Amino acid sequence: MKILGIESSSLTASAAIWEDGILTAEYTVNHKKTHSQTLLPMIDEICRMTEQNAGEWDAVAVAAGPGSFTGLRIGSATAKGLGLALDIPLIPVPTLDAMAYQCFDAASLICPIMDARRNQVYNGLYRWENGRFEVKVPSRALDMGEVIEEINRLGGSVIFLGDGVPVHAETICTLVHVPYYLAPATLNRQRAAAVASLGAERYALGAFQKAEEHAPEYLRPSQAERVREEQKNGLR
Repeated sequence: MKILGIESSSLTASAAIWEDGILTAEYTVNHKKTHSQTLLPMIDEICRMTEQNAGEWDAVAVAAGPGSFTGLRIGSATAKGLGLALDIPLIPVPTLDAMAYQCFDAASLICPIMDARRNQVYNGLYRWENGRFEVKVPSRALDMGEVIEEINRLGGSVIFLGDGVPVHAETICTLVHVPYYLAPATLNRQRAAAVASLGAERYALGAFQKAEEHAPEYLRPSQAERVREEQKNGLR
């Protein structure tokens, strides 16, 4: 079983190849370049380095959102194009699930936060229990203050990770009253390896779809859509 993983939901662009439980290649860049410039060349490079071609893949796992509207659209279009051309299924993997999945067997509650601006974050809550990855609260868009209130109410230690951490670091330090940890650089951003690995588990459970059926999960309207709605309601 070979799975291509694609992650483009934020500033990070990442591609990986997972084969029968082994990560054979990963190319990750966290830099200010448009994913339309980087993603396909990255996929081409890991194919070249591992001496394989796209025709060997059984599925494409793609970060399905939430995240950057532009990034998700590019990742989705890339995955759909490959899926249609190769006649293979797509495995949609929630962005936050894949981020939390990296913290294998952590004893603490796992709290990824992606900056959604306007003091909001994309967030979910996760645990590892007896070696099993558990989604306690699925992906949502929420005010950071509400996330912290819930963390304090639940009690117990928590791991924060994601690009929302540096944005809200002062708030976390001031308002979180339970023991907390900030994930190190090796674990605090999106990675296609996690998308592919979790995608393999989802594939085994039948959680895949035809390429033409795939659409990203944005969780909330885009900035342009919000502006149009405000103008429509006379708020601008």
